[in-house]
Amino acid sequence: MALNALQVQNAKGRDRPYKVADSGGLYLFVQPSGQRYWRLAYRWDRKQRTMALGVYPDVSLAAAREKRDATRKMLASGRDPVAVAREEERAAKLAEQATFKVIAQEWFSKCEREGRADITLKKQQWLLDFAYPKLGDRPIARITAHEVYEVLKTIEAKGHHETARRLRGTCGQVFRYAVATGRSERDVCADLRGALVTPKVKHLAAITNAREVGELMEAIDAFDGYRVTHAALRLAPHLFVRPGELRHAEWAEFDFKERVWAIPAEKMKMRRPHFVPLSRQALAILDDVRPVTAGQRYVFPCQGKRDRPMCENTLNLALQRLGYGGGRMTAHGFRAMASTLLNESGRWTADAIERQLGHVDANAVRRVYARGEYWPERIRMMQAWSDELNRLRAAASFAAAPARAA
Repeated sequence: MALNALQVQNAKGRDRPYKVADSGGLYLFVQPSGQRYWRLAYRWDRKQRTMALGVYPDVSLAAAREKRDATRKMLASGRDPVAVAREEERAAKLAEQATFKVIAQEWFSKCEREGRADITLKKQQWLLDFAYPKLGDRPIARITAHEVYEVLKTIEAKGHHETARRLRGTCGQVFRYAVATGRSERDVCADLRGALVTPKVKHLAAITNAREVGELMEAIDAFDGYRVTHAALRLAPHLFVRPGELRHAEWAEFDFKERVWAIPAEKMKMRRPHFVPLSRQALAILDDVRPVTAGQRYVFPCQGKRDRPMCENTLNLALQRLGYGGGRMTAHGFRAMASTLLNESGRWTADAIERQLGHVDANAVRRVYARGEYWPERIRMMQAWSDELNRLRAAASFAAAPARAA
């Protein structure tokens, strides 16, 4: 007959271990010490086997029967319960080893293999370092949305709202990678949408007034700092590429016969190769710096470390030295300056300007058919833009002449 709870409770130790049968192969195994264990006898592959179901009283009679029934269903479906238990134990151990930091480092290595830009990788690593102290050693499958939020809230409390927002996105990518590789069930960061303070967008400082552009160009010409920095500062407004793209420019990327700079996809924000027509003025600036850095990898190497590109903040510091700090102008602002004045001129199509800025059309259909990328128009536009910069500089110099004479 099947056991009842009182019989299980009153089962005492004897001189030798003994069994007290319940039903369906379930029995209580009692040691001389009085310890009681639930066991299940079953047959698999024509062999008699035994499976442990837990220790009494941690596992009650009712709970042991539930485990017995679940195991028998497993047998009926053609699965060996011992093998399943071993696999679950192995998976649990792997889950314990699959910490947030381990998964994040795997994901980061994947980003490196995909050829993401160095500056992007450095920012991702910098962001992940904020998460490691609290989340690094936690199994990623056990991390809750609230745990991630606590990390982000600490950053927000210091007023770094944009950093918190970017970290949430980076953590989300790590969680999605864990889901894809079978180490987590879901991206818990998805539950944090709307939980963080939305930072007010701050546009990078840029001069977009034609007269002030001329004054800026005149100031740049008068810069008396390091020759390589001066060349980069002179070239930046003519090409209006992103500052990181200019800093990482390599001599091997320039085709002086065809008058074009080919920036490889891995250096571009949009991960597409970008081509920059070189005006006569741009070529002249490159000719000026060639005797200084030709033979080296980078056109604008770091001063004192020729195997590395110019430092990230060099051009902004140079602009500050010229009196254009304090939110007046940034190295990135040359892009807004060119975009504004080129659009206002009415001479060029918006598509040609956007392509030259390295922006990708959001409309996939338009992108497929825009294979020409407006190249002939861009060649004419870049030369006209350099001519306009020269004209504005000359006008500024002329206007300032009476004041200098006085």
